[in-house]
Amino acid sequence: MNDKKENQDNKKDKVYYIIFAVVVLITIIIIALMLLNKSNNSDDKEIAYTDLITKIDKDEVEEIEMTVGSTSIKVKLKGEEEEKNAIVPSTQAFIELIQDKKLAGNSINLKQKPVSIFLRISDTVLNLLPTIMIVVLFILIFKMQGLGDKGKVYDAETEKTNITFKDVAGLDEEKTELKEIVDFLKEPKKFHEMGAKIPRGILLYGKPGTGKTLIAKAIAGEAGVPFISMSGSEFIEMFAGLGASRVRKLFEKAKKISPCIVFIDEIDAIGARRTGGSGAESENNQTLNQLLVEMDGFNTNETVIVLAATNRPEMLDKALLRPGRFDRQITIAVPDAKGREEILSIHSKNKPLGEDISLKEIATDTAGFTGAELANVLNESAIIATTRGHKKIIMDDLEEAVKKVTVGLQKNSRVISNKDKKLTAYHEAGHAIVSKYLETQQDVKEVSIIPRGLAGGYTMYKTNEDKYYISKTEMEEKLIALLGGRAAEKIALNDISTGASNDIEVATDLAKDMVKKYGMSDRVGPINLEAKEQYELQVFGNNIEDIIGVEVKQLIDTAYKKAQDLIIEHMDKLRAVAEKLLEKETITAAEFEEIFKNN
Repeated sequence: MNDKKENQDNKKDKVYYIIFAVVVLITIIIIALMLLNKSNNSDDKEIAYTDLITKIDKDEVEEIEMTVGSTSIKVKLKGEEEEKNAIVPSTQAFIELIQDKKLAGNSINLKQKPVSIFLRISDTVLNLLPTIMIVVLFILIFKMQGLGDKGKVYDAETEKTNITFKDVAGLDEEKTELKEIVDFLKEPKKFHEMGAKIPRGILLYGKPGTGKTLIAKAIAGEAGVPFISMSGSEFIEMFAGLGASRVRKLFEKAKKISPCIVFIDEIDAIGARRTGGSGAESENNQTLNQLLVEMDGFNTNETVIVLAATNRPEMLDKALLRPGRFDRQITIAVPDAKGREEILSIHSKNKPLGEDISLKEIATDTAGFTGAELANVLNESAIIATTRGHKKIIMDDLEEAVKKVTVGLQKNSRVISNKDKKLTAYHEAGHAIVSKYLETQQDVKEVSIIPRGLAGGYTMYKTNEDKYYISKTEMEEKLIALLGGRAAEKIALNDISTGASNDIEVATDLAKDMVKKYGMSDRVGPINLEAKEQYELQVFGNNIEDIIGVEVKQLIDTAYKKAQDLIIEHMDKLRAVAEKLLEKETITAAEFEEIFKNN
């Protein structure tokens, strides 16, 4: 039913665009003809009106041709073949002048032609063109600004979302909490009898790709109720009041088909903190105010739940988050190892997997990946397997997909000089060697000097566990590992390169977070100095920024010194790993560990 309505709307839109295109085309044709006509009437073929009167008085004009209703005339002079054009200020006065001259014995011949159909049509169109253009323009503007109904409606009976909680993996606790909402939608009377009020709204927030939209559709699928989906950006318009109008229409539609779910994706587009600005900011404020009013205006017998999703909850206006509006805020977190394995299992159902595939191993190696990223890994693995001519996806295809997503596309065709290869080999070996001798750092999985993405080489690490908290020691050793590549370049080759730029950037950001965000500096203390205005920082003293800078630099300097010490201490291992990389270009975890057994 909705598809039919959408097709009808699309047909109407096409009609409007066709009308507009026809009007534009006619305008272009008329302008082109006018320009062509003007170009034909060049200066050498024109005669001034005063000159024409002089030549008529001297009886030098043989023939004059006039068109009824036109001030443009054609003049043929005696003794000349080509006709000339002239413009007369008044056709009636000019005709009377010619008649007087003829009575006086002038041999001039006056011809009068009726106006052509083309000229009549063109004049009519030119007269009506501004009106037509304005009408068509207003129709198109109103269509584009969406004064009609908005929001995709998934009907429970004829157009189910086909997504239920079994399609959502890695969010067990979140699903348990949201099952209450499903029960409320299925049997609202049972809750009303107990005196419980339906939650006005539920805010889902988390990183992009964690499944906020998916779980919202799953709630509607489980409850078997209509699901109205709309993006926050669809409320924003260039004309004042249209955003608020869309909010009213959305909730009018929801109340008519209740019980139902209204889902607003990326609500921060309209729900950001209100300001005292004008223009676009004022329009956003009106739209947000209307949303607040509508959420307050629900009757107790209206079973309408508003679900909203955002990855920037800190931007939302506090009035949205108070009880009575978005009563519940649920964090949709990045899945753990078990959740990632379940997500991989769901997304691999329609893909032929080889016998050597271990989804558990891939789940272990993809800590921090969201559901969308895991789906992308499996899709990339299917593409890789097809390109390689495999009938099934094998483990090597999956591992290559993980590398492609995390590091970038492998560039085997790039021509690299021996000098650059040697520098890259020692740089990556430096990362691997330093990490090997740091207790809190992960084990090396693979080291390569084959370029991927923007990187000249890479060092991959095994992920042993999901970390929710990171200690100061771990962060300090992470700094040492990041600077291991630069330290190896300096000590082994007595030179440094731009290859460490990304390592330095990550290390600097990490050191700044340790001082400003996590309070891990003894001198600064456990104070959060992140995202503060200049005047707010002065509360901690006029030289607080200098102190922060000194502390960040000290962390970096200490880490760099320790990285250099480890490289000097294990120089033989560094050379062995670098030589192996120059020989094979890529070494596995087993080959890396073999170097330490033999030396």
